Amino acid sequence: MIRRFKEFTKYISLAYKYLIKIKSDGIKEFGLKGSHVMCLFYIGESENGLTATNLCQLCCEDKAAVSKTLSALCEKGYVVLENGENKKYRSSYFLTDAGKEIMNQLNEKIRAAVIGGGTGLSDEEREVFYRCLFKIVDNLEAVSKSFSVSGDEE
Repeated sequence: MIRRFKEFTKYISLAYKYLIKIKSDGIKEFGLKGSHVMCLFYIGESENGLTATNLCQLCCEDKAAVSKTLSALCEKGYVVLENGENKKYRSSYFLTDAGKEIMNQLNEKIRAAVIGGGTGLSDEEREVFYRCLFKIVDNLEAVSKSFSVSGDEE
């Protein structure tokens, strides 16, 4: 049991470390940080734009982190608020033409990372892996809730 815990935490941590490195290295040329990738990605995937609240949920980030990221992306001219509104938290964000160009380039890098990361796995193995990963995450969420002290949850 302890060996399984050590291996699981080690390999999940390593996978996360490599994902952060891939994101950071893949976006440096645009003068952005790895933390900006997921906001750009999700906004680019949405035809109707996304609010900061949507992005918090999708990116699993808090309001402050998403707000900081959106400010940087707006400042660089990669995203814009709908109709130029000032109500930042309730308005939807969209990619600008410059943001769409970056996303086209990032999507190529994302494809390469996904293909490279899955090298050697059959479609069936990949399906089983994701099904197991999702189940483990759901189970860990339930366990974390049972461990949390009242009022300790976000």
